[in-house]
Amino acid sequence: MTKLIGLLLILAMIAQIIKPLGVPGLRRRADFWKLAVVAFALWALTLLLRDFT
Repeated sequence: MTKLIGLLLILAMIAQIIKPLGVPGLRRRADFWKLAVVAFALWALTLLLRDFT
């Protein structure tokens, strides 16, 4: 699951750099770092949930 989340978020970051997604908060190409923060948070949450289950 962590590999799938990582792959999808990397693809979203690449798409953001090529052509901005246009959703609120992601209107400029330079906003791809916000996707990286979300990716890190989801990855950390997934790892924590895996350890506690």
